[in-house]
Amino acid sequence: MYPVAQFSHLQRLTDKIGLVQHADGVVPLHAAGYPVDGVARGLLVVCREPSPPQELIALSRRYLYFLAQAQAPSGKFRNHLGYDRQWHGQPGTEDGWGCSLWALGTAAARGPTAGIREESFRRFNRGARVSSPSPHAMAFAALGAAEILDSHPGHHAALALLYRARVAIGSPAADDRWPWPVPSLTYANAAIAEAIIVCGHYLGDDRLLRNGLRMLEWLLATETLDGHLSVVSPQGWSPDQERRPASDQRPAEVAALADACMRAATVTGDGGWLAGVRMCIAWFLGDNDAGVPLVDERTGGCSDGLTNAGRSRNQGAESTLAMITVLQLGHGLAAPASAARNAERP
Repeated sequence: MYPVAQFSHLQRLTDKIGLVQHADGVVPLHAAGYPVDGVARGLLVVCREPSPPQELIALSRRYLYFLAQAQAPSGKFRNHLGYDRQWHGQPGTEDGWGCSLWALGTAAARGPTAGIREESFRRFNRGARVSSPSPHAMAFAALGAAEILDSHPGHHAALALLYRARVAIGSPAADDRWPWPVPSLTYANAAIAEAIIVCGHYLGDDRLLRNGLRMLEWLLATETLDGHLSVVSPQGWSPDQERRPASDQRPAEVAALADACMRAATVTGDGGWLAGVRMCIAWFLGDNDAGVPLVDERTGGCSDGLTNAGRSRNQGAESTLAMITVLQLGHGLAAPASAARNAERP
């Protein structure tokens, strides 16, 4: 049995304004302010929770209100709110925009109340009017479009966003040794592959779908070492480097891989992809390069990453949200098996 996703540390990191980005140990560092992409991911995980209790519904309302304040009439999003309650920078279409559309699409499809679903749908439609030159931002936005298409089949703005995402991400190389659309791996790599998968699936392009699955299969093999995950760090890696950096592995990279493997299993009906999801869960529970768990069941948080010295003592928002994401998937895997066992009992 996998641990149940806990939200206690996420609640600790959330104040009356939004979700604090960093922590010293488990103590929120309010001076760091509130990143829009972090708040968006907070809304995402809460809306993925089946039958959330009232305290989580309250969190989803707070996160949605924050995103509404971050969104400009043009559909673009500001990226960061300081603890001084001042927005930093101008509205744009960076990762904050992409993650916000991902979260809004999810909330529009799975939000715990009708009001949250309706407001999220309206905000998604506004945000989908614009695009980003960033492949990562477009990949995140494409994942939100997929959620919209599940709940609103044929939605024009979501389909148009997928077409634009396909162009922004580019085509994978034909070389099986490096079947990636860019010359290096950086961060949230599996989100790129998952976006190609959803573009192929929802646009009815079988060749594109096969390309996405090929990318994901290669990435999973590349990030596997001695039977466990050893994911690329934010330092990046390209094929001209002799060795891939093994330090500073981030939980967010593992969560992206788990999401992508689950997507591949859902789209193809091939349960073999679930082995990748299980490897991601195991990484958090200690089957990793350092042999230490990152999940802290005592605090409900997650270490910020693996370093040469072991795990980080800090438990920030990004890592905690990544942990929740993966454990939610684990709960989804366990539920059918539990139902099957119960059905077999006399």
